Amino acid sequence: MSPETGPARTQSLAGRLTHALILWVGGAWLLCVLGVVWYVDREINFNFDNEIVEVSHRMFDIALDDLDNAPPRPAAAGPLILPTPGSFADADVLYQLVAPDTRVLARSAEARPEQFDVPLAPGFANTGAWRVYTLIHPTRAIYLQLADPLQERSAAVNRTLVGLTIAMVAMLALLALLLRRIARHELRVLDQLTHEISLRSGQLLTPIDLDGLPRELRRVEDHVNRLLERLALALDVERALAANAAHELRTPLAAARLRLQTALEHGLSDADVQAAIASLQTLGQRTEKLLQLSRAESSAPFTRQPVDLVQLATTVAQEFWQQDEAVDRLDLVLPHEESAHIALGDFDALAIALRNLVENALHYGGSGAVELIVGPGCTLAVRDHGPGVASERLQALQQRHVRDSAARTGYGLGLSIVATIGAKHDARLALTSPLPGESGGFEARMQLLAAATPPAGASNLVVGPTSPPASPPS
Repeated sequence: MSPETGPARTQSLAGRLTHALILWVGGAWLLCVLGVVWYVDREINFNFDNEIVEVSHRMFDIALDDLDNAPPRPAAAGPLILPTPGSFADADVLYQLVAPDTRVLARSAEARPEQFDVPLAPGFANTGAWRVYTLIHPTRAIYLQLADPLQERSAAVNRTLVGLTIAMVAMLALLALLLRRIARHELRVLDQLTHEISLRSGQLLTPIDLDGLPRELRRVEDHVNRLLERLALALDVERALAANAAHELRTPLAAARLRLQTALEHGLSDADVQAAIASLQTLGQRTEKLLQLSRAESSAPFTRQPVDLVQLATTVAQEFWQQDEAVDRLDLVLPHEESAHIALGDFDALAIALRNLVENALHYGGSGAVELIVGPGCTLAVRDHGPGVASERLQALQQRHVRDSAARTGYGLGLSIVATIGAKHDARLALTSPLPGESGGFEARMQLLAAATPPAGASNLVVGPTSPPASPPS
């Protein structure tokens, strides 16, 4: 069941944005409507009150004149009924004249006693359905009370609220349509980015380059491109390992099989067995080189920890001093100063690089001495005094399967491994041949990044086994 047809269908991003925006905009609009209604209610009451005050002042003298001009009436006859003045004929003005002892002297024809059930005091007061304004005459002890129905005010506020609500609902519906169209249009570029990502596979890992991406999606594109770059590198390493294995292992495997088959067919002989062993040793050496190259070019990052270069060089030299052909040729040259030579890097990876440099020097340096030098600073150097290499060939030696000449044996991987490990350590690899003052010789020097020197007694250095002697055994 697909996500589009299943019961738990996932909502589109455009729909989610539209719903969220409508909710937030609608909520904000509702708060604004309530604020407008509150403000309109205040304004309506203020205007109605002002109108009552104005009418009261205009009515007071007119009502007193009508009261003074009326014929005498017995006290038991009740309050005098006054007509509405001509200037107010289009509206019912509900008022009454009251003496200080709360005796009603006169009232309008439409006025009722229950409409004025408030204390006799100047100002506004409310009954259940009426708002009463009481005014005292400035020269006579008579009060005028004028009543206004609260229902008219409520009706005015309700009309305003209904009008604003209708407008809000209509505008929200239109806004929802517009927001949905805008969201779909603006998120179309996200669909393009998704489509481009879906096209990437093991056969297509080219970087994505879309125009017009917003800043947030541009960052996503950059991260995806970096991921594609790492995947391409990992696949290249895998393909290179397979190609190198097929290229490098075919010959020693065939030679070992041929020698063993010959030994089986003609009886075992020392020469055939030794030749088979030599082929297997070649196979093992080439396999080790390929594995070293695979690790050096792997996308997995090397650790970055303080490495004692003296300890590193001593450990590598001790490994070669166990070999008869290297014990009398390899010299370890340590710095005279007592300051620490601490570089930032991966101990095992740097050891692989250093082993390859020493192997190359022992292999191509003839029968002369090979020097493994530490310093100055965070520098490692391997120097031989053999025939050397033409200066125009130095740069090409760092490529795979490249040797100085076809006459020289080897796999053409050593310096490629060293160059790759050095690049991942941000180190500078310098090749020199011939040596200064000599007609031959070859030197490979690697300048590493310095690490902060740990305090005395610190135990956070990355070191190898227990320190071996600093000179070859006699």
